[in-house]
Amino acid sequence: MINPLHLELATRLAELLLHSGLKLVSAESCTGGGLAHAVTAVPGSSRWFERGFVTYSNDSKRELLGVSAATLQDFGAVSEQTAVAMAVGALHQSHGDISVAITGIAGPDGGSADKPVGTVCLAWAQGSGATRSAQVLLPGDRDAIRDQSVALALQGLLDMVEASG
Repeated sequence: MINPLHLELATRLAELLLHSGLKLVSAESCTGGGLAHAVTAVPGSSRWFERGFVTYSNDSKRELLGVSAATLQDFGAVSEQTAVAMAVGALHQSHGDISVAITGIAGPDGGSADKPVGTVCLAWAQGSGATRSAQVLLPGDRDAIRDQSVALALQGLLDMVEASG
């Protein structure tokens, strides 16, 4: 079952991407493909969704997206630096024009004093080289954190596409 908010945001995104001729690529960790699920729920998404990467492990982040071992070591898998590297790497490993990356700690365990459960880092990148990132602390259980992460990622894409023209 698709979250109605996700479907609404993805439908608006589809219209903008079709109008601008841009192709989307996603790189997901803690959401496990939830964003790709949301965007492919929109009929005709193959015209604007190029591909999605689910890179749950650090190895997959390095191997599929080119995230450096140094970035993962110095900042951790859940960091804005890693999210930006994932978003940029997704563009380099695809035919996409705009990307989004999501990495976080959805729980119920895995949190620390520095990065408690609910810590999520997101990044958005464009082929022009423009990037944006954010770190948020989201409330709720695993499902709620993943759900909110997808909504924030979609809203960030909408904001980026609208700002670029």
